[in-house]
Amino acid sequence: TRYELHRVWHVQATLKAGERHIYAKRDMYFDEDTWVLSEVDHYDGRGQLWRVGENYTYTNYEKGLNAPAAQGFYDLIAGRYIVAAMSNESKLAPQYGQRTKMSEFTPAALRNAGIR
Repeated sequence: TRYELHRVWHVQATLKAGERHIYAKRDMYFDEDTWVLSEVDHYDGRGQLWRVGENYTYTNYEKGLNAPAAQGFYDLIAGRYIVAAMSNESKLAPQYGQRTKMSEFTPAALRNAGIR
């Protein structure tokens, strides 16, 4: 992993009043050149920094875009981490240009798409 000073857009999200979620607040940092979410800080209900996420990317020159290579999530309270979605473990190449509808991203639609 290489870190360098780079311009990002800082987006802060806070939980809407009356709603429930495991994260009360998130600080997200989007790379200004690629618009890829590079880093995210997750805060618990007490306002304590709980988890940190990093998106490891590479440049896909064939498609002309910045693509995810893996994602790292670090639990600062429990002292553990996971690296997931590693592209080198994929059997199929990513499919770009898929048509989707906003209705596919509602909480109910995502819940129905999950596997238990």
